[in-house]
Amino acid sequence: MVARTSSGTASQHGPRPDRAASYALLEEPVTRARYVNAARAELLAKLKVTRVRDLLTCYPHRYLDMSTVVSTADAPLGQTVTVVGTLDSVKVKRPRPRLSLVEAALVDESGVLIATWFSQPWVAKKLKEGMRVALSGKVEFSYGYKRMNSPFSDVLSEGAASQDGPAAHGVIIPIHRATAGLTPSWMRRLISAALADLDNLPDPLPVDLRLRYRLMDRAAALRAIHFPRDVGERDQARRRLAYEEVLCLQLHLLMRRNEELTGVEPVAHAVDGPALAALRDALPFQLTDEQQEAVAAILSDMAAPRCMNRLVQGDVGTGKTVVAAHALAVAADSGCQAAMMAPTGVLASQYGAKLGPLLDKAGVTWALLTGATPASQRKRILHELAAGELQVLFGTHALLEDDVRFARLSLVVIDEQQRFGVGQRSKLLSKGPGADLLTMTATPIPRSLALTLYGDLECSYIRRKPRAGAAIATKVLPKRRRSAAYRAIAKALKVGEQAYIVCPLVGAPKKKRPSSEEEQEAAGRVADQIARGVDVSDATAAENLAAALRTREFPSYAVGLLTGRMKPAEKEQVMSDFAAHRIDVLVSTTVIEVGVDVPNATVMLVEDAELFGLAQLHQLRGRVGRGQRDGTVYLLADPKSEEAQARLEAIAATEDGLALAELDLASRHEGDVLGFRQSGASTLKLIDIGRDRGLIERAHEDARWLLAGDPQLQAPHHALLAAELRAVFSQIDDEAVVG
Repeated sequence: MVARTSSGTASQHGPRPDRAASYALLEEPVTRARYVNAARAELLAKLKVTRVRDLLTCYPHRYLDMSTVVSTADAPLGQTVTVVGTLDSVKVKRPRPRLSLVEAALVDESGVLIATWFSQPWVAKKLKEGMRVALSGKVEFSYGYKRMNSPFSDVLSEGAASQDGPAAHGVIIPIHRATAGLTPSWMRRLISAALADLDNLPDPLPVDLRLRYRLMDRAAALRAIHFPRDVGERDQARRRLAYEEVLCLQLHLLMRRNEELTGVEPVAHAVDGPALAALRDALPFQLTDEQQEAVAAILSDMAAPRCMNRLVQGDVGTGKTVVAAHALAVAADSGCQAAMMAPTGVLASQYGAKLGPLLDKAGVTWALLTGATPASQRKRILHELAAGELQVLFGTHALLEDDVRFARLSLVVIDEQQRFGVGQRSKLLSKGPGADLLTMTATPIPRSLALTLYGDLECSYIRRKPRAGAAIATKVLPKRRRSAAYRAIAKALKVGEQAYIVCPLVGAPKKKRPSSEEEQEAAGRVADQIARGVDVSDATAAENLAAALRTREFPSYAVGLLTGRMKPAEKEQVMSDFAAHRIDVLVSTTVIEVGVDVPNATVMLVEDAELFGLAQLHQLRGRVGRGQRDGTVYLLADPKSEEAQARLEAIAATEDGLALAELDLASRHEGDVLGFRQSGASTLKLIDIGRDRGLIERAHEDARWLLAGDPQLQAPHHALLAAELRAVFSQIDDEAVVG
């Protein structure tokens, strides 16, 4: 029999469960937990809870501090507070055809507060008259009442049939993520029962690390994170569990890297050969100091008898590609081959256009391989590659095909690294055991995030552009002023310039065709906004807008369409037409985010800009102002929160990509910085990559220290830690998770 304490923890009468048995129970199906029947297991699966472990790590996403609850009468305007009362009424209204709202009246001893949720009809199914609830949100005043728009709500009492968890009447109430049919109250009940049954859970962290950082043991931390007695205890629990998360991820990344290098012989490249000298002579410009520093670091890595793992970060137009060209020449000088992979055919084609002539002058043979490469040409390229006659191969995911075989691959260059999965990177590297790895990105990644995603790597930064170039002005406009942006586009078209219009969605789903990676990314971006309470019912779709613009706004001009649904050959044809000015206005999704270089494009309009991350908007606006003429970017948005408004104002105020990435990381999550989720980062449920930088650095060094003494974690005192790694990462898909 399990008896719960008033603090929400549980005590076990009789003998405590065996520690090994408790640990083994973590990996059992969630149906092994008390009160979890088949129906509740299906509901939990919607929250990605399938094991007992998942249930215990379904941490509260916020807490309701009942010690700071205010009455309706005392709730200060303009501030975010919590009010507790009884629902007097819950109504669903439809002020216009595509908009629904739920309006509830909460009554306490001092008055009435009106709460409104926009485009969230499910709220009416959750909240019923007579319920005692807590509402947390910003207080406003209109039409004679204090109000909250889209407040957080938690049901504290559902009447006689209430299934409130043990902490529902405590000082601090944990608010767990829930789903239809499974309330936060029920989540508290399920988690409390599981904690009681696993009260003797062993700790995988080595004792010396726990002592060094004065960390709680795991069982205590799990109880405190779910049902804290006070804020201090909650923070200590989060610190301990967050450290464990990031330490395990660092160990996983480092051990995987070591496994990739097991039994391989690194290539010590020649960095003073004729191809490199000829390449330098062929450059029509002088490298900047930062470019020279990046080249020097790369050549030093390639000359060393170890495998390079370097990330070059540089904003749009900072010249990362020409830096990579030096590495390509070094591989050729060493009698080896190099592969350079891009996420899109457009970007890969630009390698050939920009680097091809330089490699020709350096006497380096090269080719381009994409999904659009004709079969006869592909056959010839593969033959020359396998024979060692081809020294550099540019390409897309086509490089990953099994029949693409290198004679001696010693260098892999991956552009926009974050757009590829770990498995894809490993597959390309497997074609050249011992090959050096050079990754590049124009999406600035703070060091803490780089370590978290990629593990042990060196970073080079290129912050300044070789040439000042044209200026780019960024203007935020409400949607009602769309016509102003259209007038600016029309003005540019009249003088022979071109424009982009970027949309968050592709269009209506296509039947019997799997969605593209881009559509999944867009869907994830929109889903994230819905979770934040943003109304996305009017989000613009590229296919619909392109059709409308051809007949309404720009009937005298050629309006093109570019989306991820199109076949590679179709996309390349559209971009070729745009570059050749056979298209005046290109309506596109974020497929143009990287690698599109059309100097004549001077205006961009981004629809529903609040749906994009700051780093992504920064990447998009880099598509204009690439020639001699200044560019202008119009961000069309109706942000529903102060945070969203502040983010848009920030991008209008600065062109510092790293500063914007830091802001994205602090205010949102790593997926927004990179444009989509990474599988490695998705294991981090408590770590705040922006705030916990010191903790991440310490965990990284601790992981290196542990593996230096025990590379496979085979020592008896590391057995539980090794088991933890297997349990956590056995179900992680090595491919990037979109959305």
